Amino acid sequence: MTKAEQYLDSIPMWATKKNGLAAIRDFLEELGNPDESMNIIHVAGTNGKGSVCSYLSSILAAAGYKTAVFISPHLVNVRERFLIHGIPVSEKEFEQVFEEVKHLSDLMVSRGYEPPTYFEFLFYMFMVIGRKKNPDFVILETGLGGLLDTTNVVRSPLLSVITSISLDHMQYLGNTVKKIASQKAGIIKNGVPVVYDATCFKSSEVIEERANQLHCLTYPVSDKSYKLIARDRKNLKIAVFLDNQELEVSIPSTADYQIINGTLAIYAAKALKNLGHAHISFDNIVVGIEKSYWPGRMEEVLPEVWLDGAHNRGGMEALTQTIRHMQQETSKLVSLMFGVVSDKEYNKMIENLCSHVAIGHVVIAHMDTDRSAEIKELVKEFKDKLRCPVEAFDTVSEAWNYFLETKGENLGFCVGSLYLVGEVKALLARENG
Repeated sequence: MTKAEQYLDSIPMWATKKNGLAAIRDFLEELGNPDESMNIIHVAGTNGKGSVCSYLSSILAAAGYKTAVFISPHLVNVRERFLIHGIPVSEKEFEQVFEEVKHLSDLMVSRGYEPPTYFEFLFYMFMVIGRKKNPDFVILETGLGGLLDTTNVVRSPLLSVITSISLDHMQYLGNTVKKIASQKAGIIKNGVPVVYDATCFKSSEVIEERANQLHCLTYPVSDKSYKLIARDRKNLKIAVFLDNQELEVSIPSTADYQIINGTLAIYAAKALKNLGHAHISFDNIVVGIEKSYWPGRMEEVLPEVWLDGAHNRGGMEALTQTIRHMQQETSKLVSLMFGVVSDKEYNKMIENLCSHVAIGHVVIAHMDTDRSAEIKELVKEFKDKLRCPVEAFDTVSEAWNYFLETKGENLGFCVGSLYLVGEVKALLARENG
């Protein structure tokens, strides 16, 4: 582990004291306001943010533009959060930028500011990296919420994008979809166009009201914005309605939820083009979507074994829809590996899985984080709803090995938390050398 990684790991992931946006602005001013010279696309939402960032970055790359993308969380290595033209920054660059931000942090703390939280520190690092790389476009994903999120310190993005909104992080954002939508809509700035998921009336109503108040041009994406043409074991072929035309696009995923994510990215590209910020052809969109890759979201890592970071109620509902389609086509049971953090509505997530998916075997894993839900509670939740075997293990490694040994001819799904997905991907990386 590098010096930078050691320091970052020492910062509590969920700090009780945070710097407000005014203080974060002071940090950026000390860095020379790097965000002020960036063409920023700001992305918020509950689910789909990372996928939309990936699709949009790939479209822009196909059009010849260089991108810098800031995402969270990472799966295996923290450098995954800093993508320059789709590639994580090098370890050398990471260490150099860390030293610069650590110096800034020490200086600001000496002036009476709170030490940067984990996410704040990474945000400052990304701003420094962005300044050094000088990309054509910066795609900036929020961490938590929107209104009070660290990233919302940016003043003048080119475009705001809001993905699907559902119940998650309710202790911070509110206990209704409308309250959470109000937080997410906090990224909308005066006169800045907004692309948003309009499939949910409760959230879209809030977003539209905010956009109207701030005189923003809107690009709503609903189920009338596209249609599914065909699906196979690797792709979803859709037609997206753009400028009175149908654009046929192949999404490299079997997950139904990627249809709305891909369409949001396409509409974002359309907005950038219409507003004169980028020259993007239909061919660029088609190629960009087809070449996109986003790990840990319906990622087939072994034959008929998928990883999916469905880490909240909305994400699990979307995943079960995809699994149902696959079961209808194959008539196979599902072998399930499950792990989740304790502050999620895991009872609702499990209820959704058990109600809609034909499950033949469950393997529960305790993840290497103090946020991991107690396996005894998870076992009880599954046993109360299923009559199939339910096994539990103290480590992800043990659970994964047993899961693969017992899967047989079933469809295999490892789901429930991005922590779980990350640990499995780390295991696979070690196995593959």
